[in-house]
Amino acid sequence: MTYQETVWDESPSLKSYTLANFRDIPQIQNLSEEKQFEMEVVGNVLPFKANNYVVEQLIDWNKIPTDPMYVLTFPQKGMLRPKHFDKMSNTLKNSSDKKEIAEVANEIRLQLNPHPAGQMELNVPTLKDGTKLYGMQHKYKETCLFFPSQSQTCHAYCSFCFRWPQFVGMDEMKFAMKEGEQLVQYLIEHPEISDVLFTGGDPMIMKAKMFSKYVDTLIDAKLPNLKTIRVGTKSLSYWPYKFLTDNDSEEMLEVFRRVTENGLHLGFMGHFNHLTELSTDSVKKAIQKVRDTGAQIRTQSPLLAHINDDADMWAKMWSKQVQLGCIPYYMFVVRDTGAQHYFGISLGRAQEIFRDAYKKVTGLARTVRGPSMSATPGKVQVLGVVTINNEKFFVLRFLQGRNPEWVQRPFLAKYDENAVWLDDLKPAFEEKFFFEDEMEKLKKPKIFEDYPES
Repeated sequence: MTYQETVWDESPSLKSYTLANFRDIPQIQNLSEEKQFEMEVVGNVLPFKANNYVVEQLIDWNKIPTDPMYVLTFPQKGMLRPKHFDKMSNTLKNSSDKKEIAEVANEIRLQLNPHPAGQMELNVPTLKDGTKLYGMQHKYKETCLFFPSQSQTCHAYCSFCFRWPQFVGMDEMKFAMKEGEQLVQYLIEHPEISDVLFTGGDPMIMKAKMFSKYVDTLIDAKLPNLKTIRVGTKSLSYWPYKFLTDNDSEEMLEVFRRVTENGLHLGFMGHFNHLTELSTDSVKKAIQKVRDTGAQIRTQSPLLAHINDDADMWAKMWSKQVQLGCIPYYMFVVRDTGAQHYFGISLGRAQEIFRDAYKKVTGLARTVRGPSMSATPGKVQVLGVVTINNEKFFVLRFLQGRNPEWVQRPFLAKYDENAVWLDDLKPAFEEKFFFEDEMEKLKKPKIFEDYPES
């Protein structure tokens, strides 16, 4: 039976696949032992988790190993650099000691820039009493991120995920927080914050009862500065039954309604990496259910080699999202962490793909911004390439910045056909980019208190 012919019950149960049982999948059993071992090698370093919906509804097994949903969820040999692959491969062949395997895995992981863009050093906030809030991040003035401790997993893992340290058992690398009261206290102390983004992992892995405790704590606090609650989630793509037939689906939708009925905006940040994820009846029904609560779905994805480096696909995906009532929001550049070498695309090529897709859609889909790098100084968009005196330059601007004064300020960088990240670029006419000296100062505490209200 092919994936298109799979018949599902009206109330399916979630079944997860990890390193412990992925060989039970019939389609995986059709692969060579060598390929299965390659998955095991990579999956011992980078997180791996799929589920029955992805396996049976989204992957076209007639097209592997190039099927985009297969690459998105199943480990591929190239996701590790050769020296790392060989090291883990040799360890697995020569040892069954779980402790030794874990030590080798952690040694490799620490070489993969596990927390890019200053997430640990610069983004972790502190209450006025000195309490460090390791379950939060506050990078941009108006928005703080909240990592509920119950959301530190997902229905399935994306093979490119920049939050991979959350899932590999290295507790010292996790962002997680149990107490909604501390979140409220931080919002009281920082009236400049208007948006709280629930993230993880995936907040929609939580049961509705647990999610509602956090949400109700925010609602009941009646914070005058809080305008928007955002939820960053891949659940619509990987398990739409969360909002259709799970035993608490109606309860979760009721939590969403409670947010909007209390005068707050609910921004549902849907992660869609490929048009295929919008193809099933269940995802279309789930999108409608979420929208019926008053929530607004915005969509985002990085641009990924081997998965979605295709302008026509992006144009079709954005158009389909608009048709379904969603708002295209961001095309990101792959972050400088994990398997960036495998998924990364040069900034020049990324801008070409964005432009070619953008020009094929109507104005309603042109809400999307990109390609955007979530770098240490802020979100930097590649606007295009210009030629000055026979020399090519990237035109860039900040969409978000650690200093709000940087936002929407165009600047130039020398064109580099091999550049894949902001750190690869050199200023056009000066020794440093305009923000670099100030960025050094921002590495000191009290990032946001140095700037007036804007």
